[in-house]
Amino acid sequence: MDNRPDVPALFLHFLMLAAISIGGTDTVLPDMHRYLVEVHGWITSKQFADAYAIARAVPGPNMLYVTLLGWQVAGLTGAIATTLALAIPPVTITLLVVRLSARNPGAPLGRAIKLGLAPITIGLMFATSWILMRAVNDDWRGYLVTFITLVV
Repeated sequence: MDNRPDVPALFLHFLMLAAISIGGTDTVLPDMHRYLVEVHGWITSKQFADAYAIARAVPGPNMLYVTLLGWQVAGLTGAIATTLALAIPPVTITLLVVRLSARNPGAPLGRAIKLGLAPITIGLMFATSWILMRAVNDDWRGYLVTFITLVV
């Protein structure tokens, strides 16, 4: 494991994740965890889960935890890198889709894409839940509370 953060690599990895984060940044959370915790060891699973929990507790955009993760890895430079990397692709794609949709409203391809992405997003959200559940639950009681929360 490499404990010296590589900010350009961090930026590029998060840029790639943003390009495939259909349904929001939570869908790529498992790969963020894998990259930051398992591959590079820049932060621990506990730090990862804490950053996610803190960011979710405050008002604001859903992707605030990405800024906190960048901050934990490489300070201000890391925070800026991860935030920009996660913002650039969705903004660009949204602008392109809006422009194309205005030209061809009701196109069958648009409907097919929306229908096809729904199951992918659901699967990615389950993977996210699994990663977070394993990071914060130490015994069967934690798993029970998580399961009850899921059912409710």
